[in-house]
Amino acid sequence: MMETKDDQALSERVEKRQDEGLWDTVKVILQALLIAFIIRTFLYQPFNIPSGSMIPTLLIGDYLFVNKLSYGYSKHSFDFTLSLFGHDLFSFGPVPIEGRIFARKPKRGDVVVFKLPSNPKIDYIKRIIGLPGDRIQVINGVVYINGEAVKRERIEDYVVPDGPEKGRRIRRYRETLPNGVSYTVLDLYDGSIEDNTDVYVVPPGHYFMMGDNRDNSTDSRFLDHVGYVPYENIVGRAVIIFFSHSPDAALYKPWTWITGIRWSRIGTWISP
Repeated sequence: MMETKDDQALSERVEKRQDEGLWDTVKVILQALLIAFIIRTFLYQPFNIPSGSMIPTLLIGDYLFVNKLSYGYSKHSFDFTLSLFGHDLFSFGPVPIEGRIFARKPKRGDVVVFKLPSNPKIDYIKRIIGLPGDRIQVINGVVYINGEAVKRERIEDYVVPDGPEKGRRIRRYRETLPNGVSYTVLDLYDGSIEDNTDVYVVPPGHYFMMGDNRDNSTDSRFLDHVGYVPYENIVGRAVIIFFSHSPDAALYKPWTWITGIRWSRIGTWISP
């Protein structure tokens, strides 16, 4: 049967609509990627927690958003690397910004992501304990700020919820900073390497960071590794956990994809 002119015209219209539909889909995807890139670059950046240094506030397997506008933008605000399977595919930054744009001062007690001073390609997350000019010291596990002991109250033990040490009980304390910010910390051992320190004097324009898991945190107490963190190295303040899974979950264990999700942590705000 020969194809008529009407059949040919109809076929061309169908093909045109299919092409338009495909292009519309591509445009939607590109627009979504552009919006996601803008949000990630200027507003909220996702981070995951690979270590236990901030337990019990943050657990291994938590995924959170960091507000990049909290303290304004510095040269490190747009410094990131896109990696796949351990290989760097794309790297951007740092950008040539002097100081900070839209600068706001961090507060004592904020949980922040910052670039490691000794290697700005590495991101760390800790809590701000010392402000510029502060004198910080740890004596028998108690933090002193400018000669005054930070209030520390023993509360119920922390029970490890999952992973290889599930069920282990660890001493937990509630600390309250001079500005009223309160949070909980863990104290694994008495007399550990950083339970008693010299006095740290925080230089101008720098901050003193500590992890909430005090005996399992490499932080500003280790001057050769972290030390005092420059204001410009702070990327932003951690605000909310948007996803979390236990260390038992794994891609090669499909049965853990649902059971390994910590549903109760999703949507948890990170105080203060």
